[in-house]
Amino acid sequence: MPPAEPAPLRIGNASGFYGDRFDAVREMLTGGELDVLTGDYLAELTMLILGRDRMKDPGLGYARTFLRQLEEGLGLAYERGVRIVANAGGLNPSGLAGAVRELAARVGVPVRVAHVEGDDLADRFPGALAANAYLGGGGIAACLAEGADVVVTGRVTDAALVTGPAQWHFGWGPGDLDALAGAVVAGHVLECGTQATGGNYAFFAGERHAGRDLRRPGFPLAELHADGSSVITKHPGTGGFVDTGTVTAQLLYETGGARYAGPDATARLDSLRLTRDGPDRVRITGVRGEAPPPQLKTGLTRLGGWRNEVVFVLTGLDIEAKARLAREQIEDAFDRAGSRPAEVRWELARTDRPDAATEETASALLRLVVRDREAEAVGRVVSGAAVETALGGYPGFHVTEPPGKGVPYGVFEAAYVDAGSVAHTAVLDDGRRLPVPPAPHTRALEPVPEPPLPEPLPAGVSTRRAPLGLVAGARSGDKGGDANIGVWVRGDEEWRWLAHELTVRRLRELLPETAELTVIRHVLPNLRALNFTVVGLLGEGVAARTRFDPQAKGLGEWLRARHMDIPERLL
Repeated sequence: MPPAEPAPLRIGNASGFYGDRFDAVREMLTGGELDVLTGDYLAELTMLILGRDRMKDPGLGYARTFLRQLEEGLGLAYERGVRIVANAGGLNPSGLAGAVRELAARVGVPVRVAHVEGDDLADRFPGALAANAYLGGGGIAACLAEGADVVVTGRVTDAALVTGPAQWHFGWGPGDLDALAGAVVAGHVLECGTQATGGNYAFFAGERHAGRDLRRPGFPLAELHADGSSVITKHPGTGGFVDTGTVTAQLLYETGGARYAGPDATARLDSLRLTRDGPDRVRITGVRGEAPPPQLKTGLTRLGGWRNEVVFVLTGLDIEAKARLAREQIEDAFDRAGSRPAEVRWELARTDRPDAATEETASALLRLVVRDREAEAVGRVVSGAAVETALGGYPGFHVTEPPGKGVPYGVFEAAYVDAGSVAHTAVLDDGRRLPVPPAPHTRALEPVPEPPLPEPLPAGVSTRRAPLGLVAGARSGDKGGDANIGVWVRGDEEWRWLAHELTVRRLRELLPETAELTVIRHVLPNLRALNFTVVGLLGEGVAARTRFDPQAKGLGEWLRARHMDIPERLL
């Protein structure tokens, strides 16, 4: 008889970022069956926060929330036989592992705690506050194989929190590329927590979701199979919902083209298929995998300088003239002081309405943002210039809050290092150190040729001017200084229209901020989706906060609100 197929691996998520819902760990451990519980605590901005923590206290540098969650969750997980895997170690996974052991001894839970290290490459990048390679799941798998109950890591890929347990559970090797790629896809769906279960979902207000409880969406879990296929679901009775739309939205989030690269495998997003598998269940099948690239992405975080901001409130009539006077007065104050910040940005947001019923809706906001390498250049010279015009400026002068001294800002950039040069290491509870070899075979990333487009709708169909969002969903986000906008539709007719209508040229027309930037369009027919990368829209990344929406979270919703000539048969 052939050997029995291993049981599916039920792997859940309890955190999508540092600051996510605190009681999610308890909810996931008590809400249903699990084999592994993961938590993603790291983002580009988080590395800056942890770096500043470590500057104040070298013993810090990890997500302290995770430790507090384990005060109750550790015992629950041990009783239920659930392994815990989290990247909460941040810049100090060894320190967090030690703190978890101390906690376990204090609460009387006899767990074995291991950690993964080797991602810290700060010595290669002088001047960086943090420099961390994105490791794969091999170190996590090694820790679990040696009996670890809790595994904490530093910077690994978000999907590694799933690929690591999957390698351990199913015994996959580096040649099982399709299965590994399936786990990469499942990991990407889970990594942002409730974004897979109705959170931040474009069609949340639609009729088909009427009556859904979206106040506290349940966190997602994946039932992962030996072939790499998976079912995305959530615990019974929890809020939110899972359908092909919520999974599609998360698959498009912060991705780009058809090749989604990672150190375990490169997943082909153009190969997968989504099917409904029952209420709140979506099956992912058909994921093809390719060898990973030869290099590891490395995130570099630097202190870029100092930043200050003043928001002037302009109320009532003559908004443009009031904004002009405020700007002229501040610029004149800089000239008189003989000190001007290196970067001065003005933005007028016309939030006002004519004949408004409240003062707030009668007001516009004029935002001044300054940045400089030196703290003094954004401090008193800016706050003084703003405050001193209070009684001699435009009528109705006031600001949203008193200007301060300024704050430091960070800069994120990506570098790439040879995977074989990184000492990926599993550090076990007993102190043993197991080296984790890089993938034996690699493949350089190349763009995928654009697939054939569907037949366009017949010429001459009747159209109506309406918001794009009536027929298309979108989700957007950041990758360093670039923004990503994924746009999808739910039916084949809508796809025939969208694939031909939403070109790069049309996107630039709809979003004028992108007009002078490089925009790349990726076509994903199996998802009925287009994924756009807008290069450089976010400047030096979220930590630099150069844009009103520094993580491009609302960019997709702005696009959905723009009006297009849409065939009436689709509305």
